[in-house]
Amino acid sequence: MMKATFTFDEDTSRRLTDTSNRLGRPKSEIVRDAINEYHAKLDRLTAPERDAMLAEFDRLVAAIPPRDRAEVDGELAEVRVSRSAAAGRG
Repeated sequence: MMKATFTFDEDTSRRLTDTSNRLGRPKSEIVRDAINEYHAKLDRLTAPERDAMLAEFDRLVAAIPPRDRAEVDGELAEVRVSRSAAAGRG
């Protein structure tokens, strides 16, 4: 274990003491758990990041040109033939 000193504002200190008392756990354990929980969230997107990515996705989807069903089916058939030939089945 490493010993460290931190300075908290009054509200944070009060919340830490209240949490420690209510859970019957040492303040250091409460702080460790809070840091671990905060760290676990680092890889998650923030709400603004998520909203920006969704907006970009919506912009890209709207830019996809419409194609009729026959054109798509024809292209898929070409891909299937190509893959079969590459696998030695064609």
